[in-house]
Amino acid sequence: MSDSSQTNASDRSAQTRQLLGMKGAAPGEKSIWKIRLQLMKPITWIPLIWGVVCGAASSGGYSWTLEDILKAATCMLLAGPLMAGYTQTLNDFYDRELDAINEPYRPIPSGAISVPQVIAQILVLFFTGLGIAYALDVWTGHEFPIITCLALGGAFLAYIYSAPPLKLKKNGWLGNYALGSSYIALPWWTGHALFGDLNWTIVILTLIYSLAGLGIAVVNDFKSVEGDRQLGLKSIPVMFGVGTAAWICVLMIDIFQAGIAGYLISIHQNLYAAILLLLIIPQITFQDMYFLRAPLENDVKYQASAQPFLVLGMLVAGLALGHSGI
Repeated sequence: MSDSSQTNASDRSAQTRQLLGMKGAAPGEKSIWKIRLQLMKPITWIPLIWGVVCGAASSGGYSWTLEDILKAATCMLLAGPLMAGYTQTLNDFYDRELDAINEPYRPIPSGAISVPQVIAQILVLFFTGLGIAYALDVWTGHEFPIITCLALGGAFLAYIYSAPPLKLKKNGWLGNYALGSSYIALPWWTGHALFGDLNWTIVILTLIYSLAGLGIAVVNDFKSVEGDRQLGLKSIPVMFGVGTAAWICVLMIDIFQAGIAGYLISIHQNLYAAILLLLIIPQITFQDMYFLRAPLENDVKYQASAQPFLVLGMLVAGLALGHSGI
């Protein structure tokens, strides 16, 4: 491949990463709509959309009718582009000083978008999300607007995660658990409530599953160790060091997944439990190959290789719970 071809391929890769809101993007985007999309970090929508799928599976009430497909698609719009987009834009707004150190190419520190424009985007996403949530409650016939309440709760959690005075992300444990539960429990509850009755068993199990999500959230802290240290943010890698933090990540992910498999065995969903345990094996393999050996260099490669097994395991657990009638 010629040098010019390699350069063009590199430029396209950087532009794609920038559009998706990924680490390692390149500055210089001029389109305001692409900049707004970058603020919303589309790459982060995927786990929330998947959480809705898992919730629909655990409800036991989803059917492949046109109406249910449209309900699910609308719920995915709520969880991904709207609420996750709101969360990511809000986080970028309050992290602009941190991003100026760790990721100066981000839209706000680079000056690609003004602060008033960012605030307007936050408000539009927030109120549009609430409107869609209420519409889903009406569509489903809920006497109590549970999906609207979940959207409000998620928005509030996103605010206290990013904004002072609480700014939960300053605390490695609280902040990462808030992030893990936002990406696993909240969309799961929403999908379950859309097609069934949300109950305490589902709430508790998904909160336990969110402890595995805490481990995934810690992985995201490795890209900003230097900036976190300078600004006094007590992330897990800052508090414990990179090597120890990597072990904390993988143990949290594996142990709590195995715990969910144990629960499935206790309710006689043995086949699903076995599949879930089998999915943990390649996950452990990639943890050893990439993450434990070089966390700072391989965080993105590890996420790409190991996380698919985590999310498949979530669906297996959801199907098991739906099949059991819980």
